[in-house]
This record gives sequence, C-alpha cells and structure tokens, in this order.
Amino acid sequence: MTSEKNLPPSNGYVMLFLFLVLFLVSIAGFIMMKNPWFILLFLASIFILPGLILVNPNESRVLLLFGDYKGTVKKNGLFWVNPFYTKKKISLRARNFDSERLKVNDKLGNPIMISTILVWRVLDTYKASFDVNDFENFVVVQTDAAVRKLASMYPYDNFADEGLEEETTLRSSMAEVSDALEKELEERLDIAGIEVLEARIGYLAYANEIASAMLKRQQATAIVAARHKIVEGAVSMVEMALHELSEKELVDLDAERRAAMVSNLMVVLCSDKDATPVVNTGTLNH
Repeated sequence: MTSEKNLPPSNGYVMLFLFLVLFLVSIAGFIMMKNPWFILLFLASIFILPGLILVNPNESRVLLLFGDYKGTVKKNGLFWVNPFYTKKKISLRARNFDSERLKVNDKLGNPIMISTILVWRVLDTYKASFDVNDFENFVVVQTDAAVRKLASMYPYDNFADEGLEEETTLRSSMAEVSDALEKELEERLDIAGIEVLEARIGYLAYANEIASAMLKRQQATAIVAARHKIVEGAVSMVEMALHELSEKELVDLDAERRAAMVSNLMVVLCSDKDATPVVNTGTLNH
C-alpha cells in the first residue's frame, strides 16, 4: 500500500447501543444472580468501547492494525472499527504558515530579508503519516528551502545600469514570483501528501547592512531618470522657440547669439531652482 485508502466504518450508534445494553445487563445480572458468567458479558461490553471513534468535519482517522495500514476514515460522525486498530488523528483543515524572515542573497548577490505566507492542507493521509517523519516540520523546512531557492533566482529590483529593465524581480513582479513559489512548493510537498492552496511573499526588504546604500542608489536612479526627462523636454522647447522666432521673423539671430540664447534657455529650463531674470535696457549687444 503506497496511497490512501478509504475505509468504510460500521455504524457507531448501533455499537454504542449494544455496549450500553451489554454493560447494564452484565451489571444487573451479576448483582441479582451472582453468576460469574456475567463478568464475561461485562468484559465483552468493555471490548466494544475502544472501537468507537468520533470524526469531526475536516478531520480524519488513520487506522493501523499491528503496524499494517488498513485505511483512513474521512466521513464525519460516530463510527465503530476494530478495537485493536491504532487510530491516528490528522486534521484536513487549511492551515497558515508564516515563515521566519530569512537572510538570503538574491540573483545579484545582494543580501535581502524575505519571508513567505503559505496556506496548505493534508490531501493524502497515507503520505503524510508514513512517507515523511513529521509532515508539519517537513512543511516548515521545505518552505524555507523553497524561499531560499526562489530568492536566488530573481534580483530584488531592476536597475538601468545593469540592463535588467525587462527582467522579473522580487519587488515588482509579485504575481510571477508567487506562481513560481507555489510550483516549487507543490513539487517539494507532494511527497508528504500536502496540497498548496496559496503561497506568496510576506516580507521583502534589503538587509540592514546595505539598506541605506541601496536606498541612495534607488534615489539616484530616480533623479537621473527625472533629469533625463527634463533635458529631453527642454531641448524640445528650445527647438520650438528657435523655430517660431525664425518663422515669424521676430528677431534675426546670428550663430553666436543663437548659441547664447540656447545656453540661457537650457539653464532656465533645466535648473532645479527658479531663475532670476536680468532685464537688459540697452541694445542686443550690451
């Protein structure tokens, strides 16, 4: 037997009624008749009692007879099975696991802190009971291993100077990363009969020793990108201004004055501070 088998149990209410009848009859008969045979009837009633099992919703009982797997009871209610069966209770309810924050290196070698939130449940009680030593601890260990592997497959963030603009990252591609994490965990936990319902990154940040430096890098990247847009817009505005002046013949500029005008406009448009105008009351040459 290498997989789960459903075992149809007997009706527990009938056996409970039989136990009560035998128990009361044996007690009453021994007291009234002093017949020792009623002791055997009493022992028979006691023999019935260990076979009664109560299975709550989303719970199961794994049954073994002297080390031999006989089946699993998943049906809810009161049932009776062989009293010699060993009955192991396994919950089938969904469980949450919030892993510890692990310090790992991403694809670029940057140390990061990462944790995951896993929602799982037992799907195959045979595998959970006999294919692994402790399926709950197995989930914890394999989740940590999967998170470490996942972090090494992707960079934390993308930077223009490293040519990673289009690459999947841990920070910006949460859906893709979660799907990859779920697939990795499904492969690892299948041996224990565990079903992965959801897996996603719960915490993600740079490690303390590089957090400040990486923040400055992100700020510098944002500033460079903003400056690029400002310069691009300024060049477009200067080009438009020169074209309009030339087309409407408002002023005749030679090459030197055109260069000076371009320089002044670029300074005004690209400066991060408000420009202070200087009013020229003389001629264009002064």
